[in-house]
Amino acid sequence: MNAPASPVRTGAIVASLSVAGIVASLMGTLVIPLVARLPELLDTSTANASWVVTAPLLTGAVATPVFGRLGDLHGKKRMLLICVGLLVVGSLVSAVSASLVPMVVGRAVQGIGMGIIPLGISTMRDVVPPERMGSSVALMSSSLGIGGAFGLPLAAGVAQNADWHALFWGSAVISLLVGFAVLRFVPGVPVETARGRFDIPGAIGLTIGLVSLLLAVSKGGEWGWTSPTTLGLFAAAVIVLLAWGRFELRTADPLVDLRATARRRVLLTNLASVVIGFAMFAQSLVAPQLLQLPKELGYGLGQSMLSAGLWMVPTGLVMMAFSPLGAKLSARFGPRTSLLTGSLIIAIGYGLALPLMGSVAGIVVFSCVVSVGVAFAYGAMPAIIMASVPASATASANGFNSLMRSIGLSVSSAVIGVLLAQMSRDVGGFTIPTENGFRVAAVVGGAAALAAALLALAIPRVTAPLPAQDAPEPDAPGAGAVPALGGLPSSPA
Repeated sequence: MNAPASPVRTGAIVASLSVAGIVASLMGTLVIPLVARLPELLDTSTANASWVVTAPLLTGAVATPVFGRLGDLHGKKRMLLICVGLLVVGSLVSAVSASLVPMVVGRAVQGIGMGIIPLGISTMRDVVPPERMGSSVALMSSSLGIGGAFGLPLAAGVAQNADWHALFWGSAVISLLVGFAVLRFVPGVPVETARGRFDIPGAIGLTIGLVSLLLAVSKGGEWGWTSPTTLGLFAAAVIVLLAWGRFELRTADPLVDLRATARRRVLLTNLASVVIGFAMFAQSLVAPQLLQLPKELGYGLGQSMLSAGLWMVPTGLVMMAFSPLGAKLSARFGPRTSLLTGSLIIAIGYGLALPLMGSVAGIVVFSCVVSVGVAFAYGAMPAIIMASVPASATASANGFNSLMRSIGLSVSSAVIGVLLAQMSRDVGGFTIPTENGFRVAAVVGGAAALAAALLALAIPRVTAPLPAQDAPEPDAPGAGAVPALGGLPSSPA
């Protein structure tokens, strides 16, 4: 690890990486205000237009573990700059698009930029002083939710007041500025501990398996859950991922060290990431719809898309504000406690949703409470991961953890979407979810958060990171203490 940077330079590093993560995650909500108009704008069908939303989800899920491994092998700053460069290229391709294919290509390239988040987290382990690492990692980890909260009103405002291509010209400029900040302020760290070659067969296998799985999950409602296409994709995902796992266990330089991910701490944290991702995205599906449904329904709040987006901005602000507090809790009691606390706060937020979802203020309150919990949980998970894997594998391990979050988001979208579709009624030729549908969705989100709390309780306490070489699990015979990471204490979690 390099010598700790000065306080001023540390601030610039953290700001550059965090803004890069926020910009990358903002790309996910960039086209949401345009979804209803995309078939007309791109001269295509509604089903085909949905690929504009689906493509970056697929490429982002694949990019996180792939670029994490590449960062461990070839330098994290180099991979960060490549990811930012792809954000610029994808934005430019979308900005000049007037038809479906180039737009989907541009959006797919944008999605690769999601690799910035795990790369940024692992870079902080290398260059940020220990006393600042906890809060810095928490902020970087929360950038996924922060970018989503800020992206919707920003995109809605631009879409309503300017040509829609301006969204992508703007994202290209912002991404370019982020690239200059990373180049100027983020130091390069010599690759000293990682060994081996990039696992090309493993990357191909993971890509095929993930794309099959996520396509089935995201498109199953549209294609039919029992259709041959959906069932075939699920079957292909199972077969390919099992074969991929067998190959990874046998290869000398795996893309993902499955033996490390099978360690109890890492495995349970990754499972918690899936469930927390599910719980977070459920709120993102429920709150904006309730805000925008017409008041005549009796439970809609009649807000425009821009207004609904602006009402969601506080969720991003509280996530930013509470990330450092979650880091302090981790420093005092261990990140497992922060994960448990965050999960319980999310559950409380969904409990508040039941009596509060009848007003705009109530929607904002319960959404902010959920976001506080997400800030605690998202900050804790990479801390647990980095305390459980060798320094040479932090980027790839965080990439795999980010992949687990992405899977949680996709599953949440499918499950909550099916639930709301089943609990809906016809109003003027439109299918509208019922009030009970939204209430059940809140209950499901709260149940997911409680499941995450149970997983957190099962995680062995986190006391320190592993050195460059693998060390035994802390709950295994012969496990010993190692130096602390970023203020993570030896006190019980």
